[in-house]
Amino acid sequence: MSNPTTLAIGQYTDMDTGPLARDLGAMTLDSVSGIAGLPDAVRAGITAVAFKGHVAFDGAAMDLLPNLGVIANYGVGYDAINVADATARGIKVTNTPDVLNDDVADLAVAMLLAQGRRVVQASDWVRSGNWANSGEIALSRKVSGGRVGIVGLGRIGREIADRLAGFKMDIHYTSRSEKQTPGWTYHADPVSLAGAVDYLVVALVGGAETAGYVSAEVIRALGKDGVIVNISRGSTIDEAALLDALESGAIAGAGLDVFLNEPKIDARFMALDTVVLQPHHGSGTVDTRRAMGQLQRDNIAAFQAGRAVLTPVN
Repeated sequence: MSNPTTLAIGQYTDMDTGPLARDLGAMTLDSVSGIAGLPDAVRAGITAVAFKGHVAFDGAAMDLLPNLGVIANYGVGYDAINVADATARGIKVTNTPDVLNDDVADLAVAMLLAQGRRVVQASDWVRSGNWANSGEIALSRKVSGGRVGIVGLGRIGREIADRLAGFKMDIHYTSRSEKQTPGWTYHADPVSLAGAVDYLVVALVGGAETAGYVSAEVIRALGKDGVIVNISRGSTIDEAALLDALESGAIAGAGLDVFLNEPKIDARFMALDTVVLQPHHGSGTVDTRRAMGQLQRDNIAAFQAGRAVLTPVN
């Protein structure tokens, strides 16, 4: 049997391992660290990598695959891949945008509503018998009609804003440049944005450029009634400052799908009743994950057939 030309790296499920093997003849590795253990002839034959994970994929790892031409990332965020290293080596990088926008935006709105209306606590109130034994739960907070700021009005940020407009919310945003909107308010910096809104929804790309973008100063500007929702990357928020603010009551709460050091997140989060916690599954529906896998494989198939990749990053 000839050596494979495609290497799949990461924790793929059966939904994708079958098609990767069937359509691309891919062999699989759990991690980038496993590349060095492959025989020289196998490494030399790899022209494409299907990548799924958050462990760094840098130039040193790429150099172990001397004929690598494309790294197809599973997900819209590709911050684990050193794109500059790939570009310097003539390696194309792709991702899977658009197909996951709806699910991620839906979860952002769900976390915002769950935090404001205390959905998790209300469910526990019923299940524990407190409703029958202790009466009505304490009143929650109205979300509709509030002022919301979107940090990063890209594809996903726009979907979130469109949804929240349906909740009669006053939409504010910050982005690299002012966008064409239906009259939403632009802020040139996140501190100004935070000071103008009740809710702050973070929809930035990950990576060094956005690390700590939602800083302690931004969190202070949001104020004691403010709520932060993050569906981007844990790195985009100063997590220590966020925890301090939540514990002290300097802000009212948060809805978080992403964290530093996930899945082993800071234990301080577990003690907070004001935070909705989710396991980084913004795109976690069967339909969307299937579409993400298909787009990843389509990018590889296009490259190997000598065609332009569908969703290039570089």
